[in-house]
Amino acid sequence: MPVSMTDLPTEFPDFGLTPHQRRQAVRGHYWEWPGMDGECGEIWCYSDRFSYRRGETVVLHVSSTASSFSMSIVRDGGAETQLFEKAGIAARWQDTPDQCSVVGCGWDASFEFRVGDDWPSGAYRATLTADGRDGKPIRCHHLFIVSPQPGKKRGRVLQVAASGTWLAYNTWGGSNHYEGITGPNRDQYAPRVSTQRPWCRGFVVLPKEAPRVPLEVAVPPKTVPRYPHMEWAFATGHSKKYASSGWASYDSHFFRFAERAGYGVDLASQHELHFSPEILDGYDCVVFVGHDEYWTWEMRDAVDAYVERGGHAARFAGNFMWQTRLEDEGRRQVCYKYRARAEDPVYRGGDVTRATNSWEAPEIGRPGATTFGLNATRGLYAGWGGCAPRGVRGFPVYRPDHWAFAGTGIYYGDLLGADSHVYGYEVDGLDHEIRRGLPYPTPDSGAPDGLQILAVGMAAQVEESADIPFEDQFLGDEDGRFTAETLFGEASEANLDKVKRGNGMIVNFPRGKGEVFHAGSCEWVAGLLRQDAMVERVTKNVLDRYLGKS
Repeated sequence: MPVSMTDLPTEFPDFGLTPHQRRQAVRGHYWEWPGMDGECGEIWCYSDRFSYRRGETVVLHVSSTASSFSMSIVRDGGAETQLFEKAGIAARWQDTPDQCSVVGCGWDASFEFRVGDDWPSGAYRATLTADGRDGKPIRCHHLFIVSPQPGKKRGRVLQVAASGTWLAYNTWGGSNHYEGITGPNRDQYAPRVSTQRPWCRGFVVLPKEAPRVPLEVAVPPKTVPRYPHMEWAFATGHSKKYASSGWASYDSHFFRFAERAGYGVDLASQHELHFSPEILDGYDCVVFVGHDEYWTWEMRDAVDAYVERGGHAARFAGNFMWQTRLEDEGRRQVCYKYRARAEDPVYRGGDVTRATNSWEAPEIGRPGATTFGLNATRGLYAGWGGCAPRGVRGFPVYRPDHWAFAGTGIYYGDLLGADSHVYGYEVDGLDHEIRRGLPYPTPDSGAPDGLQILAVGMAAQVEESADIPFEDQFLGDEDGRFTAETLFGEASEANLDKVKRGNGMIVNFPRGKGEVFHAGSCEWVAGLLRQDAMVERVTKNVLDRYLGKS
């Protein structure tokens, strides 16, 4: 049934944590590691690649305290379809290097199977079950993608999973691109992370009650915001980053919605954009959803060329922020991020345009707006922490007569998706100005020619409130100062003032023979998950136009 978020509670949910535990849930660094479950025993799994085609062999690497396990594999789409089941698969405990997040686990292969010739493209969830040391079952979940076969796919959508962002947030083994156990004091995030490790808990499957990042609480005045998603993760043993990335929180909701709505949908990983850009050629419509933050130069080349040739790109996603590089045939992702200018080797000799910094760094010279119309550093946070915690939960609409809003009944000034909270938690925007009640990109915004701004909401890069003591700020002003330094060369107060106020937008523009539609919010999929009729209608309008159905 559709869910309305209109009548919000005024108290934060209680997951049974003490005040100290709540603080640890937000401030602390905790992760999944071999041996964490102690006397209960455990089982972990990863595959040699993110994705496969029909007829190819999937190689699983398993480490378990049990001597054998059973496995079932289902396709996780509009309906769950079981396609493989086997019991009595041999297993053993395998040693794991301390820096497995960076170098990979290095486990021996445990089991291989062939992707069936009749397996449709999509996401495949493997559930491994074994006997724990206490006699109770132990389980792990893994996800891999079956990619489409080459050729023209008229009438079908290609969804590109945000696998670069999954990899960046994966906490398994202790390090990702945010927090870590690297560096001389074992307290730095890792600029290199490996694909050769399990997915952290919450990336593949989640219970329905798992909180999303944006606050679903009507925060009373002078209240210090809390972070229910992190508190829930700490209380239930899930990854701290489950709500920031992964199939379960983001990509799955669009895929299921589209199939249930009658669309034919194929799935590919971003790695395929990088290594096999021709995969786009068979489709009239390619879709990107959710939290879609990390891209390589080659991935962008693939999308730009596709649209120029006449393709249609629809991005229902936010936070187009970081350039990455791939190493070791794609098994390792590199992103120095905030430390790029000091540590990325390309700054000391190499092609600096490939620096793993923000796309908007002047030396890279390729702002995200040139591909998708919007920039991350002109948007950022909405609906969590001290960044617009009581702000709009939907997109304020300025151009209701645009084709994307046909059949919605929406008016100028209405909020699109407010009931389902589609606006947040990270959004993309542009510098703009209001003329006669309508928004237009400023001349220096970097907006592509012909870009129309359809909706605009407010966002912030800085937690700026006298109600929030510094020690209780999670976001603070770190991102704002990084943006100020990146764009203007110095993180001064004057430059911080230039960037701390942002926005999130819905935009549409032509490019070459093709077209781009971009709803720049991570949480657009929440409208599909919560069956928001207006959000569903806009999504269908975009897909139908780009598939030639309207």
